[in-house]
Amino acid sequence: MGFVLGFGEIDRTQVASVGGKGANLGELARIEGVAVPDGFCVTTEAFARAVAAAPGLAALLDELARTAAEDQAAIRTLSGEIRDAIERLPVPEEVAAEIVGAHQRLGVAGAYAVRSSATAEDLPSASFAGQQDTYLNVVGAAAILEHVSRCWGSLFTERAVTYRLRNGFGHSAVRMAVVVQRMVFPRASGILMTADPVTSDRTVVSIDAGFGLGEALVSGLVNADVYQVRDNAIVARTIASKKLAIEPVAAGGTEVREIAAEQRDAPVLTDAEALGLARLGRRIEAHFGSPQDIEWCLDGDDFRIVQSRPITTLFPIPEADDDENHVYVSVGHQQMMTDAMKPLGISLWQLTSRGPMRDAGGRLFVDVTKPLSSPETRDALIAGLGSSDPLIGDALRTVIDSGFVPVAPQSDSAAPTAMRAAAAPPLDADPALVAEVIADAEASLATLKRDIAPLSGPALLDFIRADIPELQRVLFTPRGLQMITTAMNASAWLNDRLRDWLGEKNSADALTQSVPGNVTSEMGLALLDVADAIRPYPEVIAYLRQVEQAQPAGTAFLEELSAHPGGPEARAAIDGFLDKYGMRCAGEIDITRPRWSESPATLVPTLLGNIEHFEPGAGARRFADGLREAEQTAARLLERLRALPDGEQKAAETERMIARVRTFSGYREYPKYRMVSRYFVYKQALLAEARRLVDAGVLADAEDIFFLRFDELAQVVRTRSADAGLIAERREAFRTYRTLTAPRVLTSDGRALTGAYRRADLPPGALPGMAVSTGTIEGRARVVTDIGQADLAPGDILVTAYTDPSWTPLFVAIAGLVTEVGGLMTHGAVIAREYGLPAVVGVEHATALIRDGQRIRVNGTDGYVEILSQPTD
Repeated sequence: MGFVLGFGEIDRTQVASVGGKGANLGELARIEGVAVPDGFCVTTEAFARAVAAAPGLAALLDELARTAAEDQAAIRTLSGEIRDAIERLPVPEEVAAEIVGAHQRLGVAGAYAVRSSATAEDLPSASFAGQQDTYLNVVGAAAILEHVSRCWGSLFTERAVTYRLRNGFGHSAVRMAVVVQRMVFPRASGILMTADPVTSDRTVVSIDAGFGLGEALVSGLVNADVYQVRDNAIVARTIASKKLAIEPVAAGGTEVREIAAEQRDAPVLTDAEALGLARLGRRIEAHFGSPQDIEWCLDGDDFRIVQSRPITTLFPIPEADDDENHVYVSVGHQQMMTDAMKPLGISLWQLTSRGPMRDAGGRLFVDVTKPLSSPETRDALIAGLGSSDPLIGDALRTVIDSGFVPVAPQSDSAAPTAMRAAAAPPLDADPALVAEVIADAEASLATLKRDIAPLSGPALLDFIRADIPELQRVLFTPRGLQMITTAMNASAWLNDRLRDWLGEKNSADALTQSVPGNVTSEMGLALLDVADAIRPYPEVIAYLRQVEQAQPAGTAFLEELSAHPGGPEARAAIDGFLDKYGMRCAGEIDITRPRWSESPATLVPTLLGNIEHFEPGAGARRFADGLREAEQTAARLLERLRALPDGEQKAAETERMIARVRTFSGYREYPKYRMVSRYFVYKQALLAEARRLVDAGVLADAEDIFFLRFDELAQVVRTRSADAGLIAERREAFRTYRTLTAPRVLTSDGRALTGAYRRADLPPGALPGMAVSTGTIEGRARVVTDIGQADLAPGDILVTAYTDPSWTPLFVAIAGLVTEVGGLMTHGAVIAREYGLPAVVGVEHATALIRDGQRIRVNGTDGYVEILSQPTD
């Protein structure tokens, strides 16, 4: 291969030679009816030849690879040194000769664009848009050679280096090609996206258009005219006032000029031009097979395409079995885990669930089209999902109002299990009912541990699959669902009646403090007890501070702990906690996530915080204080009721409902606890099998099994053969999925719906949410995106995307809670009520709108958050 390839010699398979931009341009030039300005690519081989002569470059690259993405000062220094070293290099003589020859063949009198084209650029998984440099209106061979060197150096701009570090691309593995392309001097240019960039609607083509060169739009110098096209019709049009344009300069380069006043408010495109451009965009999309982000120019009456890249920010659509319209609801927003999951975790959840589960983008979705289409079940479905997450409810109402879901005959849709459970009669408050269901689940888990222990090979995989119905039986036991529903309905009854009778808001919240049997809230208090066991031993505390800084993986630090004075006692306390709760972790619905028993150092920061901020016996006192407050609240309410007309009857009804709430609310957290316990037994057995496969040379790493679906893993175990390429592909896909934000509701035409709060009762500037735990609190906001980095002090208000049970130990230190995801019965709400913490959930973009250290007010009674001050140290 030479150092230069013409567009006619290039297709999309040659990314390694000409980079993402060059490969896409070559492919575009092959599409009939698509006009691409002619040009050539300086290949990555030319780049490699040039940088091979750079002294000390390898050492600088090694140092850069060890730099954290957050260390901007180091990145700025190192990237500047590398870039300078590359740009000072002369273009090798043989490379320069091929570039000059290609330039002469195209025409030395013309002007050219010289554009970077890295091998990790304009890819389906990462666009790298704007990370490297482009130079316009370059005139003459000498200037072209100079700007080729600049493009080579731009592989190491600070922004490009940071992007690679954050997205897992190795610096040494990425190489730079350069596109040299005839300049077009258009009257108009812009960006066309074959999906709406705001809603992700794949049925809409969105066109941004401005006068002159497109760099004015890309740089944000001017506002664009925006045209939206659906089914060959313009459905929306916004004409902006355009004061400036970027134009070429005769001697080379570009300049900003003012647009004549009479032209500023004129449309850039006619309707016919916008529709023709949209059709061209659909042709390009069809060729590449995915939604495209397309750069275009209008040269006279003809459109020229100067780039097309995949749109990498669109959330993938779940695959359906037909071509009908479908509506999908995020499982992660229900389960308080919106992160991407690995294939084994997804497939095991699909086996566990009884609903029509689909996956896309590393997330799980339930297809609600059928119950949503039936008048019999639609309202109950929206109400039920809306109580779990109010924004989901609003998004579903938006879908219904749009007419996207056809109305089906009533007989075509059966009520889901949860709806049937809601219709079951309430239970009388009897603690023996709870004990009976829990005892059954405990016995089932003990049987699983006994029966799975001797199994390996295909027998192990067959056993786990056969055990899934038993997991479902324990998880979805009718009596358990009836207890949960009884508690929920009793809470709703109390809130409604006591508001009407006494004017009390959310009165059930205070009555659920310190309910018996809540395994998750007990876990948070149990970690306070572990802190009590460690607190007398300063050498152990000092050692744990070292562990906190290092955050070692595995359990080795526990062995070393025993060597310190007081270590055996501390180890015994930690082991006792892990025996009961070690199967938990952040994102625990994904079986592949590391459990506390596998990585106990995860607990160390919280343990140290408990030691620092609490006195001995805090766990027992906290529970006792909550119980006393609940009992006093109940007594006060009943006394007030008895003073009303028919007061004795009202008090008796209320007392019965309070008993139901306190008897059955604690069970709400138990089914998931036992599901995760069962998952951990499966995981330990599967990892043991994976290690056997590694020893046999079938797998390279035991955790390769996480990137296989359950049925695929079973096939690997049977055949003793694994597809290493598939595993590598899945790893890369997972890396991409982690960068995506899962929508609450997704339609089969690609719309990602968030929903909105439609309220007029908020103070100015307040952030709306759902009130889930009554009370109002002011304090310092601590915005936490990683539980391992939480630094909380008593009185702080935790602000985070979501919480699952693994966050519970943090709740003992905080005064209030704000989350982006959640509803009345999700984890954070349940534990906040039991601990007596004011809480507001479902606050959209809370972690971006609230800054760490700001003073905020959380109104958990009316459901909003106010920002009171700027961050303080």
